[in-house]
Amino acid sequence: MIMPKTEALKDIKLFALDMDGTVYLGNGLIDGALDFIDELRVRQRDFIFITNNSSRGSSFYQEKLKKMGCFVEADRIITSGDVTIEYLKTYHPGQSVYLMGTPLLEESFRQHGIKLVEDQPDVAVASFDTTLTYEKLEKICTFIINGAVFLSTHLDLVCPTESGFIPDCGSICALISKSTGVEPKYLGKPFPETMAMILSITGHKKEDVAFVGDRIYTDVATGVNNGGKGFLVLTGETKMADLKNSQVVPDCVFDSLKEMINYL
Repeated sequence: MIMPKTEALKDIKLFALDMDGTVYLGNGLIDGALDFIDELRVRQRDFIFITNNSSRGSSFYQEKLKKMGCFVEADRIITSGDVTIEYLKTYHPGQSVYLMGTPLLEESFRQHGIKLVEDQPDVAVASFDTTLTYEKLEKICTFIINGAVFLSTHLDLVCPTESGFIPDCGSICALISKSTGVEPKYLGKPFPETMAMILSITGHKKEDVAFVGDRIYTDVATGVNNGGKGFLVLTGETKMADLKNSQVVPDCVFDSLKEMINYL
């Protein structure tokens, strides 16, 4: 059951904020988003940014937010790539990895000690690769068929932009799965590894955390399915009509972060 707006925010100690479609679209700040973040600071309510977009690293998003007037430490920005790195370090320590990803993501993996290879990997990772080529697809499919563990940074089907939506990691993985007959283990939102990483970084309890974003099946579901709360904002992918057929029910729905200011 969707909560009354007047009750939804009162016990939240940490707001885990999506970025694409929630704080900004492309390079444009969404109206009221910065005001919401400023209000959280004034009221000493904690927040962290969490995006499933694994094509960039936290330093890139730090600089992007800075250009929009939002100043935040890089360690308060988490990507699904970061969640994947932690998963690899925990469950596949020392194993070789083929990463189908951007040069920036490759650099991040290497900086965290992940052994990247171009042949005979133990693990094959698919991400939101904006430098995707057919050769990369051919390689990852071959490695998976030959027995490499198949992981994916996140399951988002499309990525919102200022001009519409473009194919995201989930769509790329659908192609790979159809070709290999193997489904990946998805990381990022809405999976428990993301909640666990955020709790580890911030020290908050899961019942004190609200995930805020424009997607029901990732942003909202991370909170709802993992012991926190999930708030939907209607500034990106999801529209009110989509709630009718959704298996995930948001704890509350707001037009935007700007509207949420009225209920802090």
